[in-house]
Amino acid sequence: MAKQKLVLIGNGMAGMNVIEHLRKLAPDKYEITVFGAERYPNYNRIMLSYVLAGDTKTEEIYINDYDWYERNGVKLYTGQQVTAIDTSAKTVTSSGDAGDLTAAYDKLVIATGSNAFVLPIPGANLPGVIAYRTIHDTNLMKEAAKKYRKAVVIGGGLLGLEAARGLLNLGMKVDVVHIMDSLMERQLDPTASKMLKEALEKQGMNFLLEKQTAEILGEDRAVGLKFKDGTWTTADLVVMAVGIRPNVQLAKAAGIEVVQGITVNDWLETSAPDVYAVGECAQHRGVAYGLVAPLYEQGAVLAKRLAEVDTAPYEGSVVYTKLKVSGVDVFSGGQFMESEDTKAIRVHDDWSGIYKKVLVRDNKVVGAVLFGETSESTRLMQLIKSQADITKMEITALLKESGEAGASGGGTEAVVASMADDAIICGCNGVSKGTICSAIKECGLTTVEGVRDQTTASRSCGGCKPLVAALLKTTLGDEFDGAAAKTTICGCTDISREELVEAIKEKGLTHVREVMNVLGWKNPEGCSKCRPAVNYYLSMINPDTYVDDRTSRFVNERMHANIQKDGTYSVVPRMYGGVTNPSELKRIAEVAEKYNVPTVKLTGGQRIDLLGVKKEDLVAMWADLDMPSGYAYGKAIRTVKTCVGEEYCRFGTGDSMGMGIAMEKRFERLNTPAKVKMAVSGCPRNCAESGIKDLGVVAIDGGWELYAGGNGGVKVRVGELLATVKTEAEVIEYTEAYLQYYRETGNYGERTSEWVERVGIGHIREVIGNPERREELCKRMDKALSVTKDPWKEAIQNDSIKKDLYETIERQ
Repeated sequence: MAKQKLVLIGNGMAGMNVIEHLRKLAPDKYEITVFGAERYPNYNRIMLSYVLAGDTKTEEIYINDYDWYERNGVKLYTGQQVTAIDTSAKTVTSSGDAGDLTAAYDKLVIATGSNAFVLPIPGANLPGVIAYRTIHDTNLMKEAAKKYRKAVVIGGGLLGLEAARGLLNLGMKVDVVHIMDSLMERQLDPTASKMLKEALEKQGMNFLLEKQTAEILGEDRAVGLKFKDGTWTTADLVVMAVGIRPNVQLAKAAGIEVVQGITVNDWLETSAPDVYAVGECAQHRGVAYGLVAPLYEQGAVLAKRLAEVDTAPYEGSVVYTKLKVSGVDVFSGGQFMESEDTKAIRVHDDWSGIYKKVLVRDNKVVGAVLFGETSESTRLMQLIKSQADITKMEITALLKESGEAGASGGGTEAVVASMADDAIICGCNGVSKGTICSAIKECGLTTVEGVRDQTTASRSCGGCKPLVAALLKTTLGDEFDGAAAKTTICGCTDISREELVEAIKEKGLTHVREVMNVLGWKNPEGCSKCRPAVNYYLSMINPDTYVDDRTSRFVNERMHANIQKDGTYSVVPRMYGGVTNPSELKRIAEVAEKYNVPTVKLTGGQRIDLLGVKKEDLVAMWADLDMPSGYAYGKAIRTVKTCVGEEYCRFGTGDSMGMGIAMEKRFERLNTPAKVKMAVSGCPRNCAESGIKDLGVVAIDGGWELYAGGNGGVKVRVGELLATVKTEAEVIEYTEAYLQYYRETGNYGERTSEWVERVGIGHIREVIGNPERREELCKRMDKALSVTKDPWKEAIQNDSIKKDLYETIERQ
């Protein structure tokens, strides 16, 4: 039987999701042609904010690369704009990179998505005004950030906040303009919106609320915005994120029924025979969805319809939103505002920055808002979708973490077991429960990584990993092998971090090569991932007897300098607490002159960076400096940033400089699983940015607050309150215990922000807060610190180490 011809207009997430399903359901039924206006394969639009922030490369967000189309017999035309549909002749006409083309179809799927809405105001067409929607837009914003400093994002919704966060990460100062008085007002109630605003302000965003843009100022390029109330603000870059409009012009010109979007029925059929629409361009029962999950739910139904497989009709979606890219966890699902016929269950912990609200109507959950802690989101969405009667549930169980819900809540495994096969597990990539379960059975998958590689589930943000793990266990049942499902050190071995640490202790292993030999490494030499990790774990377990294997360290750590893109190096001496003196400054200046250092820069960690150092000068230069290394390259304690504190500041309530210097001198040269940055602020105004450090200390009246797990990098995370203490000695004590517990339980390469999320701040508080456990941790920390040495003084005094350094330099 000859294959039918299926044409897809739109190479985006919604349309290609239909094709993916269809290739599995009926691989031989259609000859498929895809037209995409963009010059890229199918990519994950949700992940654009990660690309903008610099955390992910463009190629890494491709859902299907070019090889996938070829392997699956799908003809792809990129950079090819469809210009007309003839529903009588059943053809589509296009123009673009492949020239003018006409393609016939038996079935046509329109998935043209949406266009970013551009405000119809003077100046909207000026250079420097961008609508954030595509890879092209993202690249324009990244290029602009290299030249300009001030950005204004118009729109305080999900897309606008993600754009603002990315621009902040690119070093721009960012204003967010929003016409309403609260952020994300379509997803959040006033309480959650206020908390979101406060959290983002701490990250550096500036909000101009209840402002309506009247015009964009400038002649040759945008230079600012003027508002209808007469006020204005400057801008080198203006990003429009004020909403989307279904892209319906093509369908409308073809005579297909269009209201707001292309009108479709429960089978995603349009008013024209054999023509379907799916995704943001479609309007179903009066609703055009702009979120990913509904588009994938539509796609699953349409694929089965095209494959002539029995399926229930599409009857609409319960929408939900998650925001994490801005450094805070936010979830909103179903109805989020109270009404006369709903009852609300609330938890509001202003101290910890956690807010949770569940709305109930007729003993059924109809909506939820979570801020600061969103582990219950999947379970709540399941309750909302299933409309399960919660009469017999403990009300408080609704807001427990899924793993704690026990019999009342059912736990993660109970949640995934109750889901329908077409329920979406991975919202980023539209992977359903049924797809994952089938892959587990058919491909013999036993790990989350295996599921990811086979189905793309968890490949993007990773938030669905617990659900994937639960599906592995429920699908395999008695055959589930917990050992096989573990996360290994790397591909050189089948053992996990926990097994490695235990084996080192039990077998008394003392050398990197010994570990690899005794534990049966597949690659006897190891690799660049496992060798540094094994070296770290050996030194952490036996700090007083282990001899550091310098060959297992990264070259930057061995040379105590960061290699730059031009092949020169960056040298950073230590300045305790960011405090120095004339003698040190003079010495640095003299060394910089002696070695012709081209650039001397102040770092964000309150130190001086000597950039452009020649590799052959490194050893002699450190000898002339005669200052400790600042470890600006190592997995170790980097800096302790301080403000001026009570000694000089009229707001100060504590000696932040003295505290910071004491901490840095105590912990310098301490090896940790990943880099550690700390800060001490002399008052809650937090000028040293203590809230986004691995450990932040803030002086308050009568004591100090310690915040754990903050991160000011690409994935911003606000630190969580670890403890409140009264004395400076207690600050050191609690910091010792915290860092030692991180050293002993953190995975090599895992930042404290990731570690705190994985282990849980509640558990860490319990450990650190226990006097006996804290004392034990401090003793082990004291032992580790007692054997640390200044690496450069040791190198200068030790001929064998000096020789190794010169040999390393020669090899670079």
